[in-house]
Amino acid sequence: MSDKTTKQADDFRKAFMTMHEEIGKRIVGNKEIIRKVLTSLFAGGHILLEGVPGIGKTMLCKSLAEVADFDFSRIQFTPDLMPADIVGTQMLLESADHSERSVGFQKGPVFCNALLADEINRATPKTQSALLESMQEKRVTIGGISHPLPQPFMVLATQNPLEMEGTYPLPEAQLDRFLFKIIVQFPDLDDLQRISSLTTGSTTEETNKVITAEEVVKFQQFVRQVPIAPHVERYAARLILATHPEKDLSTPEVKQYVRYGASPRAVQTLVLAGKINALLDNRFHVSCEDIRKDAISALRHRLILNFEGEAEGISNDGILERLIAEIRELPAGSR
Repeated sequence: MSDKTTKQADDFRKAFMTMHEEIGKRIVGNKEIIRKVLTSLFAGGHILLEGVPGIGKTMLCKSLAEVADFDFSRIQFTPDLMPADIVGTQMLLESADHSERSVGFQKGPVFCNALLADEINRATPKTQSALLESMQEKRVTIGGISHPLPQPFMVLATQNPLEMEGTYPLPEAQLDRFLFKIIVQFPDLDDLQRISSLTTGSTTEETNKVITAEEVVKFQQFVRQVPIAPHVERYAARLILATHPEKDLSTPEVKQYVRYGASPRAVQTLVLAGKINALLDNRFHVSCEDIRKDAISALRHRLILNFEGEAEGISNDGILERLIAEIRELPAGSR
């Protein structure tokens, strides 16, 4: 590894850990969740956060935007929200002296670096689909004209797992565009006490800007330069194939309870997250352990259970834990 690459790796690791520390000033506990959100950012992906209200999901998103000096927007998803409320619309514009009129594009809140899609499952599928092009192509097309989004661009979506009335399950195509689905757990006794101390006093913790949007884009490009051995990449692909019930690699539990497995986007997720995990562990090569580390977060929202799995209340996480334990690593050079 050249001196330049070594310095880039050190700079990445330092930036990642400093951002983690700054966000941790506001977010009590949940250090692993902060790591996963930052991993998604540097992998160029999006995050779906699931948890009950009031446990810091919104604060996490806002803190990330402050630390990275991002342009931040928040959309509260409701049943009457329309696609134009997200991406923008063509409008009749008038000059200051009212002498000229023209049709122009009025940008929506999606034109930002970090978009908080709050309670995304409360909007209709038509409105949810307005985010698909933005999440995948990083652009918006209105009237046949494409408008690029600022870079980097990241969607941080939240959903409440408890209230099912008035909610719309996310379409599979949209779920697949989230790099990770993270379950935000309720805080324990010590964390609840610390939350009280931090939020009910006369002072609040201030975060410092530690990185710019341009630097984030450079680190996203650098992450992709981390090499991965063919047998490790093949291991990631084997994990994905094992989630498909019709494939030979699938486990008996997958064959019994899963209707559809993970898409090819999932193997991209495993590899990119693995490269970031390797850099954080001060290595410039990816191991199978790096692939396994975030496999459940990368795959839990990409499995679709069949009727039997849903009827018996089978957990996607449980299926994945046993699948990861069963799919063995192959030695270097093997196929």
